[in-house]
Amino acid sequence: MTDTDTPLQPKKKGLTRRQKRTLSRGVQYAVFAAAVIAFAATADWGRLQNQFAQADIAKQMFPDVITLALKNTVLYTLSGFVVGLVLGMVIALMRLSSVGPYRWLAGVYIEIFRGLPALLIFIFVGVAVPLAFPGTEIPGGTYGKVALALGLVSAAYMAETIRAGIQAVPKGQLEAARSLGFSPAKAMISIIIPQAFRIILPPLTNELVLLFKDSSLVLFLGVTLEERELSKFGRDLASTTANSTPILVAGLCYLLVTIPLSFVVRRMETKAQEAIR
Repeated sequence: MTDTDTPLQPKKKGLTRRQKRTLSRGVQYAVFAAAVIAFAATADWGRLQNQFAQADIAKQMFPDVITLALKNTVLYTLSGFVVGLVLGMVIALMRLSSVGPYRWLAGVYIEIFRGLPALLIFIFVGVAVPLAFPGTEIPGGTYGKVALALGLVSAAYMAETIRAGIQAVPKGQLEAARSLGFSPAKAMISIIIPQAFRIILPPLTNELVLLFKDSSLVLFLGVTLEERELSKFGRDLASTTANSTPILVAGLCYLLVTIPLSFVVRRMETKAQEAIR
């Protein structure tokens, strides 16, 4: 080694990529834990319990909150889902039709009903329809009105979901069916649509969850005591008791349905991904 040569300096080793991720995750957990502790320490739990967790008021809600309010909510949701699914299927097929006016009408419907708030649709069904057609009653009374309103809202979203599912089926399936002598309509009904529904089942279940929550808008149609759903039932008791416990109980009843449905959606999505792999 000559006098001009300098010894090689050892390189400073920094954190590896894995160590950085671990450190970042630890910091995030620490910040979250600190926020939870701060919230728990500063919240006035006594006032919260007094306003939202009165056991005697909650007991007054049973069994009507289940046998009446929850039952009506489920019936409203299922009826709206059925109407929306049937109407959405028709609109999706119109959207895929080779006939121009069909595609145009389906596109206009989808853009309008996806853009309007669900509240306006309920008001339209409850007010505008009777004014436009005097003396005409929607079959089923309040249940029929809710089914129509929820169906009109959900059909626009379901139509796009169904259309995407149909287009996701390989074109070879339709060509194979046609080569076997199937008519276009029979091939669509027997071959394409069943495969499309296996693809779109998770998003359709998500739509069911959304409809379950949108059913709370039924109060704008004017309902009797026997036709109340969870939100209306909880609000009425909250006004009577001057306490928010009924609203909390109603919210928990929503979760009794939406959480299992969300779990089912995740399971179906996982199975669908495994099937693709």
